[in-house]
Amino acid sequence: MLASVPSATLHGVDGRPVAVEVHVSGGLPGFTVVGLPDAAVRESRDRVRAAVLSSALTWPKHRVTVNLAPSGRRKGGSGLDLPIAIGVLVADGSVSERDVEDTAFIGELGLDGSLRPVPGIVPMVAALTCRRVVVPVECAVEARLVGGHEVRGAAGLGQLVSALRGQGPWADTAARTTDATELPPSPDLADVRGQPVGRRALEVAAAGGHHLLLVGPPGSGKTMLATRLPGLLPPLGRDDALEVTRIHSAAGVSLAGGALAQRPPFRAPHHGATEVSLVGGGTAWLRPGEISLAHCGVLFLDELGEFPAVALDMLRQPLEEGVVRIRRARRAIDLPARFLLVGAMNPCPCGEGSVPGACRCTEAARARYARRLSAPLLDRFDLALGLGRPDVDDLLGGPPGEASAVVAERVRFARLVAATRGVRCNAEIAPQLLDELCPLSPEGAALLERRLRSGALSARGFHRIRRVARTLADLDDVGPVIGERQVAEAIHLRDARGAQAHEVPS
Repeated sequence: MLASVPSATLHGVDGRPVAVEVHVSGGLPGFTVVGLPDAAVRESRDRVRAAVLSSALTWPKHRVTVNLAPSGRRKGGSGLDLPIAIGVLVADGSVSERDVEDTAFIGELGLDGSLRPVPGIVPMVAALTCRRVVVPVECAVEARLVGGHEVRGAAGLGQLVSALRGQGPWADTAARTTDATELPPSPDLADVRGQPVGRRALEVAAAGGHHLLLVGPPGSGKTMLATRLPGLLPPLGRDDALEVTRIHSAAGVSLAGGALAQRPPFRAPHHGATEVSLVGGGTAWLRPGEISLAHCGVLFLDELGEFPAVALDMLRQPLEEGVVRIRRARRAIDLPARFLLVGAMNPCPCGEGSVPGACRCTEAARARYARRLSAPLLDRFDLALGLGRPDVDDLLGGPPGEASAVVAERVRFARLVAATRGVRCNAEIAPQLLDELCPLSPEGAALLERRLRSGALSARGFHRIRRVARTLADLDDVGPVIGERQVAEAIHLRDARGAQAHEVPS
């Protein structure tokens, strides 16, 4: 009386296959779960027994031992309820082994025998090699996004057992489709009046994947510009869409219409967010944070100066590597975190520091506010732009700017040119390839040399300016050699503060 049922658990954003082995033997009735289960799995003993009895099925009056293999890995989550219940029924003879052959099970059981959805269905199903997978009916559409499996949905344990025996139908999931639903339109860049430099910086950021910092007083349009950035980015490719969907599924974030992600994600956490909520991790179970949820998209940190300094400095390594490596005493995970960072902040605590005679802050308060952002973090912004309030004439009767669709077409062309160099965007060009892929004209090289010798530019900043200049040359379609004009504009966009902006060091 031994049964083995395939299933899976979640580890970060990846699924791990688990073999649920159930042994029913003689002796005093009991129920034991071994194999490094967490609290949720240990509590499944009561849920599974109540669900079996509530479904008019027979619970064995013997000793039941459940082993979760491999036994050396910790298992967590309530998704093992269903495979444990099926394993008990197979081991007791209530369900034939032929009925569950080459079939995996994932789902949480209610005390009444109902099946409830669990987070992380996409990565868990992707980790399985079985021909057929049974999941809660609410998760069936999401599970089918993986492809390669016959996905069956079940509403309750009793109905599932009847379907396995061939005595009843499977739960109806025909009303749910995997077709992409029509998404609401993105905010249009044509809504932004004035701010030509800000619009240009937004286009460059989208075309090259460059991190952008916007500094200006309240009402200057920082948030309005940032929220229009995702509409300039090209749609996600198949591989990126699957990866983004997998991350959101692992985090328990609902997917639009149950379909694959189509647009680059846009995440805008509040400035009260903790370090773990931004970077990911946790104590009981490791989960992706905001930077992973923004993978292949935009992470917008409004009121950047109000975020905890420790939380901001934790972004430095993911910004460089595109992955966040979380290490604990007993667990270690690597979470994808390749995102475009957009920060927005006021020039001072009162917000009026760029308006002559309007600032109410003391010098000490301004100095403390400036120290919220460390120099190494600031150096990772490719574009640091100062914004003033838009001109009154532009607000009242100025002509609308270019629509997002027009700018997005130029961004798409620049991304296609970058793809010929073997990168997704110019921000990913490795330093050792800059001389080959970003050659400078003599005038452009002399301009950068002067900045370096004056101490106004770090080595990292030097590399980032060359990448931005490469993007500008692609947008201008000037050929492989980067001219002095593109270099000068890249320097200006990285340090264009003038009288309207906060003093952010390069």
